[in-house]
Amino acid sequence: MAKSLELSEFQKISGPIFDVRSPGEFAQGQLPGAYNLPLFTNEERSQIGSLYKQIGRKQAVLEGMRYAAPKFAHFVEEVEKALQDFSPEGKAKIHCWRGGMRSGSVAMLLEMAGMPTVTLKGGYKAFRHWALESLKQPYQLRILGGMTGSGKTAILHFMKAQGTQVLDLEGFAKHRGSSFGMIGMPQQPSNEQFENELGFQLSLFDPKRPIWIEDESRLIGWCKVPDPLFLAMRTAPLYILERSTKHRLEEIQKTYWDQDPNALIKSTNRLIKKLGSVRGKEAVAAIEKKDMETATLIILEYYDRSYLHELRRHKRPQIQLDGSHRSNELWATYLGSLH
Repeated sequence: MAKSLELSEFQKISGPIFDVRSPGEFAQGQLPGAYNLPLFTNEERSQIGSLYKQIGRKQAVLEGMRYAAPKFAHFVEEVEKALQDFSPEGKAKIHCWRGGMRSGSVAMLLEMAGMPTVTLKGGYKAFRHWALESLKQPYQLRILGGMTGSGKTAILHFMKAQGTQVLDLEGFAKHRGSSFGMIGMPQQPSNEQFENELGFQLSLFDPKRPIWIEDESRLIGWCKVPDPLFLAMRTAPLYILERSTKHRLEEIQKTYWDQDPNALIKSTNRLIKKLGSVRGKEAVAAIEKKDMETATLIILEYYDRSYLHELRRHKRPQIQLDGSHRSNELWATYLGSLH
């Protein structure tokens, strides 16, 4: 019989994680790196739930068996294939919502097929509680700020490659944090999954060492930075990188100037009220003419004004950095050496 493990032990086991909940439940939030191997489709789960409420447990269980049985051979094949990527000691790690019948039945099937299997005690619910608690822990945060185009994201990527602890909010949100932030990016995760990823990543860090984060607003696209983390960011030391307009244009060019003009215009139109009707229309016209420098300079008028306003609003330790004499990589090395 498969062992039911507490989350701390479950995480230590080598092997693929299989979430046997329905696709809808999985899309809402999952353990990082988990595969969805649904015992029931969304419709089947709904019908089983209705049977349970209207008739009773026995009829619901029987209906569940009818839905699940044709999928058993597929489950075994998928898990066997995934286990090939792990050492011989690897085990199939199975969970459902609360560590109940769904994960237990799949684990029993896999054990019968000769595959070593463990289940997660408390299921996804236990992980979710743990992830939210991870976000409340005290961390030594360092915030990298600067106006749009200062190279903050590139510097943090270099820092991460050099071994510095970096929490990539934009990477987890799959959004660059502005009206243009979704352009060229995959679909954003649910807010619940965003929180899960952050909580999991923070748990991997050494709390005695600094953790660097890019200065962000509370919302990154539709993903909301969790309150405990956001409040901690607002009191952490802020390192403000000052770069010339020329350098900032070069950074923005790398990210946006070759993107779909229609997407750029759509994003610019969302800023019309903030830019002002005249300047907003001028920015759109510049994009249509492929005069990206003019368009960018107009749009930066709003973002620079907004960023300076935010700096004045939030009182926290601020360290000004003259970014004119170092490359992004050298800045990463310097900032990573700070304690």
